[in-house]
Amino acid sequence: MRVFVDCDPGIDDAVALAYLAARPEVEIVGIGAVFGNNSVDITADNALRLLELYGRPEVPVAVGAARPLVQAPRLAAHVHGGNGLGDVELPAPAGKPVSESAAELLVRLVREAPGEVDVLAVGPLTNIAIALGLEPRLPELVRRLVVMGGAVRVPGNVTSHAEANINNDPEAAEAVFAAGFDLDLVALDITMKTVATPEWLSDLRSVPGERAERTSAFLDFYADFYTGIFGVRQCAMHDPLAAAVLVDGHLVTEAFEAPLRVELSGGLTRGMTVADLRPRPGADDRRPARVVTGVAEAEFLTRMLDSLR
Repeated sequence: MRVFVDCDPGIDDAVALAYLAARPEVEIVGIGAVFGNNSVDITADNALRLLELYGRPEVPVAVGAARPLVQAPRLAAHVHGGNGLGDVELPAPAGKPVSESAAELLVRLVREAPGEVDVLAVGPLTNIAIALGLEPRLPELVRRLVVMGGAVRVPGNVTSHAEANINNDPEAAEAVFAAGFDLDLVALDITMKTVATPEWLSDLRSVPGERAERTSAFLDFYADFYTGIFGVRQCAMHDPLAAAVLVDGHLVTEAFEAPLRVELSGGLTRGMTVADLRPRPGADDRRPARVVTGVAEAEFLTRMLDSLR
């Protein structure tokens, strides 16, 4: 499996990279950094540091969009720490970003290997939207796109209706949902139910080695934030679950298909991910996405822990 990861590391992005990097059958062909959990210069630097931590220093990292297509960026230091990694310091990377932008790198890679590259997008979708502008055939060239984002049947996490990645660039998300990708959406509907429990976090602390030790430190910061949401010391596994859906599809136990849209003009609902959930939905020429609603949580958490051993 050949995978391009578009991300904004970010603690859960880091754990997603750990999940992928541990799999010898997964070739990470490139990383596109985007603003989101922090500024794009920091997320790109974090990507380089994390690839070295997790044993994939050869993977090219490209700097992508520094802001959304239309609105001002909204960053998330209160969730991910001032450096995006829970204020855990990693060694300065030996590598540097490539000269191409994230969108240019993605387009070049899929043109060179049409139908062979999967894309995992776990940040705002700005880079993917820009890549669509460079190459309108992108949905035909990408084998499969897995997006972590949205809230379809549940409340949002940054507004009453909107999830952070979609809300950070609604116009980009709408362009991506409209483009016709073979698309799986891993939304808050499932990621807020798939959590690193106190017991799992304790198990991780007992795993020897630098990768597990550093990841445990990232997640300690993350759990501090999520304790205020869940009432117990645990944290949602947003991005790593999306990585698992991509590479371990058998973990998906329930899903439904529907065309997706993003609300762009509502005063209270801008950034909302909209699916027609009526028993008899209206006719729609937009390609349906698969929205994941159930996973084998215990197996996923076991695989996640194994990836850090």
